[in-house]
Order: sequence, then C-alpha cells, then structure tokens
Amino acid sequence: MSFNDVFKSSFLENVTEFSFADVILAMVFACVLGAFIYFIYKKTFQGVMFSSGFGITLVGLTMVTTLVILAVTSNVVLSLGMVGALSIVRFRAAIKEPFEIVFLFWALAVGIVIGAGMFLLAVVGSIIIGVILIVFARRKIGVHPYILVITCDDGAAEAAVLAKLRASVSRSQVKAKTVTPNGIELSIEVSLKGDDTVFVTSLFELDGVQNASLVTYNGQFAD
Repeated sequence: MSFNDVFKSSFLENVTEFSFADVILAMVFACVLGAFIYFIYKKTFQGVMFSSGFGITLVGLTMVTTLVILAVTSNVVLSLGMVGALSIVRFRAAIKEPFEIVFLFWALAVGIVIGAGMFLLAVVGSIIIGVILIVFARRKIGVHPYILVITCDDGAAEAAVLAKLRASVSRSQVKAKTVTPNGIELSIEVSLKGDDTVFVTSLFELDGVQNASLVTYNGQFAD
C-alpha cells in the first residue's frame, strides 16, 4: 500500500464513538481522583500561604485533561491537530512552591490515564503516590532551623549574647552581621533543643541587648 493509498483509505476518517455512559464515567473518575489529589495537596502543604484556588485547579486540570485525551483517542487527524494546537500554549502563572509541580504533573498524568480508559491504573497509582507523599511530608528530616535576630549596643553585649546562645541551643552560626551607629545587628541560624524558646527572653534581658526575635526558616520565607 502506497502513501496515497493510506490517505485514500478510511483510516484517517475513522472516529471512535463514545457512549454517554463512557463519558460520564470518565469525568466522574477524573473529578473524584482530582479531589483526592487536592486532599493530598492540602495534607502535605508546608509552604507559607495555602492557596485553595490552586487546589481547585488540580481538580479542573484532571477533568480537562481527561476530556482532551478522550477527544484525541477518538480520531487520528484530531490528535495531530490537537498536538499542534497545544504546542503554542504558554503558561505564565508562577509556581510559588517547587512541591506544587509534583501535583500539576500528577493531575495531568491521571487525566491522561483516565482518558485512555485505564481506570484501575489511575486509582492504584494515585493511592500509592498519595501515601508516599503523606509519609514523607510528615516525616521530620533533620533539624528545623530558626533565624535569631538580635540588636546589641556594643561588642561586649555581642560577646555575652554569643556565649549565652552556645549554652542554650544545640547549634548556632552567624549568618549576617551589620554594624551601624545605633548598634550591632546579628542574624544567627540556630537549632533548638526540642521546642524550648525561653532562651530568647534570657537573651533580651542581657545588658546591652536592644531587641531579640526568633523566626522559623525554611530556606525561602519566614513564617
């Protein structure tokens, strides 16, 4: 069969018909698994500000992807046109947390799998991914760091602060030091002994200390 014969045949014109029940079943599965992805995102979120809009987007993205895959699998010509159309789409929304990329790809993958008719794979795969994400999100890896910001009058007060700090925390490291006519400001990364933060009060009570503040630190924001 030559190349022209392929185009003359009805191969490119065949369209797979979907029953109303098939479409409803696929969309219901997409909605349920999208809601499951949203639930896992809410349970494992560790950022600064939770976005319910992003969670709803995960549900919508799963359903839209399922709808697109259903259309693509119904006709070869349509699938080629869909690839060309989607190749020009550009998304400009900023991802606040790198962890959110996992959920975006998860929603896309579930939508593709459901659209292809592999419902069992979508369900089992989503359960496995969800369990693993929850386990790792709740597992405490290493010591959670804090940033201690202290303003001192002079070098003597600074030395007293550092000496007191070494006896109060398990680890401390000066990250920044700013000297101004009004005093010395220190930014120190500390690892606490348990959850004890009483030492901040004792540091403030030292002679020559103007103020002391302790904030959690996750490498991006203080919360």
